[in-house]
Amino acid sequence: MSDLERRIQQGRGDAPADIVLRGGRVFDLVTGQMLEGDVAICGETIVGTCDSYEGREVVDVSGLTLVPGFIDTHLHIESSLVTPFEFDRLVTPLGVTTAICDPHEIANVLGVPGVEYFLNAAQETVLDIRVNLSSCVPSTDMETAGARIEAADLIPLMDHPKVIGLAEVMNYPGVIHRDPGIMAKLEAFQGRHMDGHCPMLSGRDLNAYIAAGIRTEHEATTVEEAREKLQKGMRVLIREGSVSKDLEALIPLLGERTAPYMCLCTDDRNPLDIGEHGHLDYMIRTAIARGVPPLAAYRAASLSAAEAFGLKGRGLIAPGQRADIVALGSLEACDARAVWCGGVAVGDAAFAARRITDPIGRGSVKARRVAASDFRTTGNRTETDVIGVIEGKIITEHLHEDIAIEDGDKRPDLTRDLIKIAVVERHGVNGNIATGFVKGFGLKRGAIASTVCHDHHNIAVVGADYDDMALAANRLEDLEGGFVVTEGGEVRAELALPVAGLMSLAPFEEVRARLEDLRDAAKALGVGLEEPFLQLAFLALPVIPMLKITDRGLVDVTRFEIIG
Repeated sequence: MSDLERRIQQGRGDAPADIVLRGGRVFDLVTGQMLEGDVAICGETIVGTCDSYEGREVVDVSGLTLVPGFIDTHLHIESSLVTPFEFDRLVTPLGVTTAICDPHEIANVLGVPGVEYFLNAAQETVLDIRVNLSSCVPSTDMETAGARIEAADLIPLMDHPKVIGLAEVMNYPGVIHRDPGIMAKLEAFQGRHMDGHCPMLSGRDLNAYIAAGIRTEHEATTVEEAREKLQKGMRVLIREGSVSKDLEALIPLLGERTAPYMCLCTDDRNPLDIGEHGHLDYMIRTAIARGVPPLAAYRAASLSAAEAFGLKGRGLIAPGQRADIVALGSLEACDARAVWCGGVAVGDAAFAARRITDPIGRGSVKARRVAASDFRTTGNRTETDVIGVIEGKIITEHLHEDIAIEDGDKRPDLTRDLIKIAVVERHGVNGNIATGFVKGFGLKRGAIASTVCHDHHNIAVVGADYDDMALAANRLEDLEGGFVVTEGGEVRAELALPVAGLMSLAPFEEVRARLEDLRDAAKALGVGLEEPFLQLAFLALPVIPMLKITDRGLVDVTRFEIIG
């Protein structure tokens, strides 16, 4: 008997279903009603609802509410700091059954082999990982990455069963002004899904960007920006990461009328944040607590997401749909008590049955050894461009401060929270080092360094003391990448990320514990930011306004040019 025949047979009740979930209520995302009856599953497909069924396995879900599995519509799994397999073990029990990832972090370090690593891993995880192919490697020509990916490199991967389409097109000036390299990628993916990234774009420029065929976007940070994008046919992905926190700002726009065109995503969320607050489950319960109708919140988390990305056959608990199901104690708490992903019960047995893909990208940190003197900032003008951190945002302010020149160097001014920032090229390409100033960390002594440095992933370091900055940067090469906090010539805390300088080989529980140590060490230096490491990482991303820094210098993003 074929799988099709089995589904029909079990749906009609002519044979016992493989699994029957009995005693719960189904939250119907079409009508908003609570439906009574069993849920019958054949293989990975739901074949029956709103009726009584016999099953080879019967699971009692009495008192629980069943909702479709959650879909994270845009994230970089590398930014969870663990491998796809540990990410699977971390978020799937929370109800995330589909994750649409863009592996452009590892792609910027390793190129196409990094993308292929994710495609291979995606075929083994319990979580259904789907991949959008990285469109901007590097994100611009104003940074030094470890690789470059052109349209010709992506075309052979387009028909892979785990590929959806083209990942976030971050070089929006390249789209608007018809850059040949960007045009080649857009032409290649015409008729397929293309994901967007156009912060603060509006008016005719936004029209031109959308006219390229780009249909989804996660960079809206205000209701006004999100509303214009919705009005112009874009589906807005509300983002709540460890740094980029837009949920509170956009909640007023999420209702039953707009939910079909709004989705949820995390973009970058680490195990510490997930452990303390949650993942998409956190977004859902927070939205409901702020007055969003549950129907709107759960639609955005599943059905709307499936439709936005062309994932047919998921997003509802209904016959013919993929059996991605979350059993909740209540809609308001969004507390997953049990999860099924493609009909597989999520738990230790399912995770143990996976074949683990060997990690790649060891020894990828090839930076030259730096000295304290490398962090001097020379100049003959006291007026200085300063990056202004906005906590909870990846956009920054472009500040101007007068900083005195002492012995040919502009030094940190801790009384005004003006500390030094530097980016050190680490791919072994040119040995560039650029320095500048940043305001908003609150750091009073020591230094913090990271190889998670979007999107080129060079070494980013901030500090009040040049010797500690050099120690932190050099320690990262010894670790094969990671996070380091130094003070008084000593390493106070560290986390090794040897997989391309981005991901740990340790279980997520161990990574979470190391992140707690790092956070405590950073606070001891005076840092007041909730997530200083990812906040630091985004200060080097030259496609997010206003002022950023790469290994080639300070970047005025509004003018899209290097200014110093």
